[in-house]
Amino acid sequence: MSDAPSTAPWPPRTAADFPRIGALPAYVFAQVNADKRERIEAGVDVIDLGMGNPDLGTPEHIVQEMVEHAADPRHHRYSASRGIYGLREAMAEHYRTRYGVELDSETEVVVTIGAKEGISHLMLAILQTGDSVIVPSPAYPIHSYSVVFSQGRVRSIPMVGDDEGYVQDDALLAAVEDACQNSWPRPRALLLSFPNNPTTLQAHPGFFERAVEVCRRNQLLLIHDFAYADFGFDEDPPSVLAVPGAKEIAVEFFSMSKSYCMAGWRVGFCVGNPAMVGALTKIKSYLDYGIFQPIQIAAAHALRAGQECVAETRETYRGRARALTEALHAAGWELPPVHATMFVWAPIPARFREMGSMEFARTLLAATGVVVSPGVGFGREGEGYVRFALIEPEARLREAAVRIGRFLRDAAE
Repeated sequence: MSDAPSTAPWPPRTAADFPRIGALPAYVFAQVNADKRERIEAGVDVIDLGMGNPDLGTPEHIVQEMVEHAADPRHHRYSASRGIYGLREAMAEHYRTRYGVELDSETEVVVTIGAKEGISHLMLAILQTGDSVIVPSPAYPIHSYSVVFSQGRVRSIPMVGDDEGYVQDDALLAAVEDACQNSWPRPRALLLSFPNNPTTLQAHPGFFERAVEVCRRNQLLLIHDFAYADFGFDEDPPSVLAVPGAKEIAVEFFSMSKSYCMAGWRVGFCVGNPAMVGALTKIKSYLDYGIFQPIQIAAAHALRAGQECVAETRETYRGRARALTEALHAAGWELPPVHATMFVWAPIPARFREMGSMEFARTLLAATGVVVSPGVGFGREGEGYVRFALIEPEARLREAAVRIGRFLRDAAE
């Protein structure tokens, strides 16, 4: 830790006067959110497809399991920061059944308060000041922000896909190799996420074998955010931990938020490499007392009960993706088919591309009342795109496309 005196203003006048806060990159979605509030207050019927906040309710059997235990005063005390045994064991069973991966629930599973909390605290646990992490871009913002929070450095590399909705393996892994060979100090970790938010790209079945080998060769820790594990529309997305020996260098984050429509419940997991899981468990023991125990009991029930609800949720998003892309196509906005996640990653129509994704998103909202996320909010490589979150019923998505179609036709005249 530096002994240099602080140069921050005294007394502090704004949050940005605290150096750690002032060093954070601008939150580019704030302007769109402000515009949205203004339109709503003006009485506009806003169709909000910005934030990936699921609108589907948690399945009733999961809710009832929580309600059944919520009245028991034994569950009103502090819980365990690493998660109760029954929930950790349920996650281990899930990986054994789904991926053929054996996990020790004592040393290779820790419960997190959602994936964002887990990723952020893992970075705090494993990074020293100045350590760098390779993050493909576009990226879910916490993948970069978590590194910055921990006073690390983000080594951004471009990520592109092919015409079939898969990441271009060769290009991405070559960029990882280049970052390792041409950075000093050498990067500490690689953070991946497939199926990917925001791009919806998937990983080929053999991708993770190659990624693990690259990480071994370059002494990189491998962190995989598997939030959309259940949202491959044509095939089951692979787990990095299914690669033989991957647990020696890798952890994976799984979340209940999307698969089980439990976003507000805040339940996630970090599983895999015992050293990294142990580091996260240790740091969490200083920072939290765990999730409300009836929620953990209900999460364990969700993992062990029939998984029909997960399949139904996946089919709902498949239908919404098809409805939006087909309606936008009819409106004159050509989009590639979506094969995974709960988003549509859309290249900005050519005539608007020069204005940039932020200004396009603001213009679209002002003209149509439809909220989208500007691609630049996901990194420099996201410029030229906007992201639609599929968080409205198909009828509302088609209505959004009709409004956008009118806007595009008016702009062409």
